[in-house]
This record gives sequence, structure tokens and C-alpha cells, in this order.
Amino acid sequence: RALCSNTDTIATVAWMVIFGDGLHNLMDGLAIGASFQVSGFSGISTSLAILCEEFPHELGDFAILLNAGMSVRQAMFYNFLSACSCFTGLIIGILVGEDSHVGQWIFGLTGGMFLYISLVDMLPEMNAVDEDEEKKETKQQDSTEKSSFLLRFFLQNLGLLTGFTAMLLLAKYPFEI
Repeated sequence: RALCSNTDTIATVAWMVIFGDGLHNLMDGLAIGASFQVSGFSGISTSLAILCEEFPHELGDFAILLNAGMSVRQAMFYNFLSACSCFTGLIIGILVGEDSHVGQWIFGLTGGMFLYISLVDMLPEMNAVDEDEEKKETKQQDSTEKSSFLLRFFLQNLGLLTGFTAMLLLAKYPFEI
């Protein structure tokens, strides 16, 4: 009863986050299920990668739900409810992942989802950091500001390329690593 109270005062963004997270978790489950159909090692490595991605993601979602007007209990319940869609995806992934053609589509969709998340969430955040730093550096000389910008640009892209390279190597040589 307390979980359904004051839903009129909860911001719309909370429901968008819950729905989007449910779809995201469904795709995660599909990827895990299809990976276990390829091999046990592939399934475990995919599960670990998704676990590492999900922990900070769910904490962020929880903070957004609290900020949107949900109580702690409501945020935990709805976050748990959206996380349960991962099990639905897992079952579907195991059932349809036996067909290698379907598994390729699942991996393609999941990879696209991760690229979307990185481009929509990470790049704007990196730009915001650059804008904040530019505001702080308006009093400094142009050469110092330019070198600081180039250093941030280099480090941000190095981090992205390191992540992409690690994923490429894990995909290309899963049993040699």
C-alpha cells in the first residue's frame, strides 16, 4: 500500500528511468543468456562485464528516483522490479541463443546499446567537464588554456580507446586471454 502512495507527486523522469532501465536490463539478460549458449567462459565474462556496468548504473538510477520524489522504499521496489526484467531476458537469451544467427543479433543489439549509452551519457559529461574547466581558466593565458584543453582531450580519448581496445581484445581472443 505504501509503495503506491503519493505517485502523483513523483516526477515523470522517474517513470522514464524505470522503463528505460527495464529495457536495458532485458537486453543485459539476453546477452548473458546468449553468451552462456556460446560457452561457459563467454557467459561468465559477459556476466562480469555487465555486473561492473550495472553497479554504478543502478546506484545512479536510485539517486535519480529519490530526487524525483520517490521514498527510499519506493525507489528500492521499482528499481528491483526493473532489474527483474534481466531474468526474463536471460530465459529468452538461453532459449533463442542456441541459433547462432539469433545470437549474433542479440550481441549486435547489446553492443549497440552500450555504444548508445557511452555516446549519450559519457560524451556530454565530458563536454560539461570541459566547459567547467574553461570557466575556471578564463583568467589564465591562452597558451596555458590551450595546453590544458589538449591534455583533457587526450586523456578522455585515451580512456575511451582503452575501454574499446579491451573489449575488442576480449571479443577477438576470448580463450587466449
